[in-house]
Amino acid sequence: MFKGILTPVITVFDDRGKFDFEGNTAVINRLIEHGMHGLLFLGSIGEFFALTMEEKKEFIHFAVQTVDKRTPVLIGAGGTVPEEVAALTQFAEQAGADGVVVVSPYYFSLNAETIYHYYASLARSTSLPIMLYNFPDRTGSDLTPALVLRLATEFSNIVAIKDTVDNISHTRKLIQTVKEHRPEFTVLSGFDEYLIPNLMAGGDGVLCGLTNIAPDLFDGLLKAYRAQDFAKVAAAQAKIAILMNLYEVTNPFIAGIKGAVKLSGVPISTAVKAPAAAITEQQLEAVRAILAKAGKE
Repeated sequence: MFKGILTPVITVFDDRGKFDFEGNTAVINRLIEHGMHGLLFLGSIGEFFALTMEEKKEFIHFAVQTVDKRTPVLIGAGGTVPEEVAALTQFAEQAGADGVVVVSPYYFSLNAETIYHYYASLARSTSLPIMLYNFPDRTGSDLTPALVLRLATEFSNIVAIKDTVDNISHTRKLIQTVKEHRPEFTVLSGFDEYLIPNLMAGGDGVLCGLTNIAPDLFDGLLKAYRAQDFAKVAAAQAKIAILMNLYEVTNPFIAGIKGAVKLSGVPISTAVKAPAAAITEQQLEAVRAILAKAGKE
C-alpha cells in the first residue's frame, strides 16, 4: 500500500516552541512537489515524543488539510500508553489520515508475545491501515520476521513495516518471510542508504529523514534504478553516503536535519523541542560543509 520514497516530515516550530504553520506548509508543499509518495507526520524526526496529545491532534488536522489528498498521509501514533495510542489512531482515522505508523512498545525490552498483543489490540480498535515501526535501538525489542508474519496474516489492516535496523539482512529476512504469504505487505527501510538494497531484495522503498533535505535526490535515485541507469544510481548513492554524516552533527540529529533544510533554501526556524538542544553556529557550519561536499548547498 505504501511504496516508493516516503518522508518522515520535520515539525517546524517558531522560537517560542509553537507550531509555525507557514513554515510547515512550505516544507509539505516542497516535498509533494518533488514527488514524495507519502508523508509521515509526528514520527521520530517529527518530535512526537515532545508533544502533548492536544498538540498532536491540532497538528494532525493541519497536516491532513494541508496535504489535501495530494499524497498519502501517515500519522505517527506510537507511545507508552496503549489507550492513548488507540485513541490517537482513531482520531487520525476520523481526521482523514491514510494510515498510522506505530513504533513497538518501548522502555522495557518486551518479548514477542507481549508485543503481539499490543499490536493485535490496536488492530482490532481501528480499520485504518497500520504500519509497524521496528526500531530496536530505541525500543530494546526487535520485531522478528516470525512475529511480523503472524501479525500480517491475522490482521488485514496491518499492511506494512518500517524496518529501522542498520543491517539489510534483517530487512531481507522480513521481505522473504512475510511476502511469501502476503505479497502485498509493504516492507520499507528506515535507513536512507538502504533504498537500493531494499529494492533489490524485493522490498518496496524507504521512509527516511534525508528526504526532508534532498527529496529530488531520492526521487532521481528511484527513477534511475527503475530505468536501470546504474551510473546515475551510483552517483546518487555516493551523495547519500555523504549526507548520512548529517545524522552525527547534533544529538539528537533533529536540529541538524532542520539546519540542513534551512540551508537548502526553505525559510524555517531550526528550533527544536526540549530535551533536544538548539543547533550551534559551529554545528551549522558543519552541516553546510556536508551539504557542499554532496553538491546540495
